[in-house]
Amino acid sequence: MQAHVDWVWSDAYLLGFGPMDETHQEFVEIVNSMLTAEGSAMAEVLALFERHTSAHFDQEARWMEETEFPGRQCHLDEHNAVLKSLREVRVLVDQGDIAVARRFATELKKWFPAHAQYLDSAVAQWMVKRRLGGLPVVLKRNLGLASAEA
Repeated sequence: MQAHVDWVWSDAYLLGFGPMDETHQEFVEIVNSMLTAEGSAMAEVLALFERHTSAHFDQEARWMEETEFPGRQCHLDEHNAVLKSLREVRVLVDQGDIAVARRFATELKKWFPAHAQYLDSAVAQWMVKRRLGGLPVVLKRNLGLASAEA
């Protein structure tokens, strides 16, 4: 049975460093695919997630290393924990346990906003400041804020 749980990209996740924001949007889209995949497609979606996450985390590690980002070890530890869980989930999916992948995706959906808001935003600000000399300006649309007319 397919669980229909939509998770869509929102401007609320924007950090102001374009390459990171683009990668994060893809992350959200792939996790959503894991949340909604039919059982027979889950192994393929999980493989896509694994390829994406490997490249995603490697890129962030390179940025932090190249720019001597001071808080990189804590950030890398979180990435490594996700990758460890991913390897464990992949083994179970290969054994036919599709439900574990959906539970993993649900946990990723819970984990990502705080990781992005605290750890990734610090890297984004660091990168923009190093490249442009100031903090990023982030314009966010349609966040569900009450209108000024109310």
